[in-house]
Amino acid sequence: MMAPLVYRPPPEPLTVIHTDDAFLVIEKPPGLLSVPGKDPAHRDCLESRVKAAYPEALLVHRLDMDTSGVMIFARTRAAQRHLGLQFERRKLIKTYHALVGGHIAGEAGQIDLPLIADWPNRPLQKVCFDSGKPSFTRWKVLERPGRTTRLELTPKTGRSHQLRVHMRELGHPILGDRFYGGAEAARLMLHAETLEVHHPDGGARVRFHAPCPF
Repeated sequence: MMAPLVYRPPPEPLTVIHTDDAFLVIEKPPGLLSVPGKDPAHRDCLESRVKAAYPEALLVHRLDMDTSGVMIFARTRAAQRHLGLQFERRKLIKTYHALVGGHIAGEAGQIDLPLIADWPNRPLQKVCFDSGKPSFTRWKVLERPGRTTRLELTPKTGRSHQLRVHMRELGHPILGDRFYGGAEAARLMLHAETLEVHHPDGGARVRFHAPCPF
């Protein structure tokens, strides 16, 4: 059984990457929930902080609590629908940086392993070839510092914990991953570095970037 979560949300102020009439782009810090939890002690989250500054903000997607990086919030219902459909229909491009244990063989590849909730051990996910949902991740080696590998990860699907489980199944868990066996680190070494979407007003492709902090 996993130890209960001790929630210590980071105190730093909002980092706004971009704002216009349709949406906001925020850099989420590690250790902050994307949305409030059921426990009253878990009410502080990125969504509530964004709404305090921009009351009209509407949630579009989430990042794991331990993951940092780019998150987008809509400012109108129309923009929320437009962006939500892009996530649903995979019309956007997301890239992550991750630091994993060991040296991965090869320079690039794809992981194709179906995932499903591990119900007795929620929120964990697991590979299941019988009833798991299709899950695809492309990976590319950026460098091999010390006994680790720095990767660029491009998920083609958006399953819960997809990158974390796929790296574990590849035999190279992400450092600092308390769920899936990553070696100890100051934080989960996973960062949502870029997000490219069609702008809800006019459809032009726009790309946003938050430099990897590790």
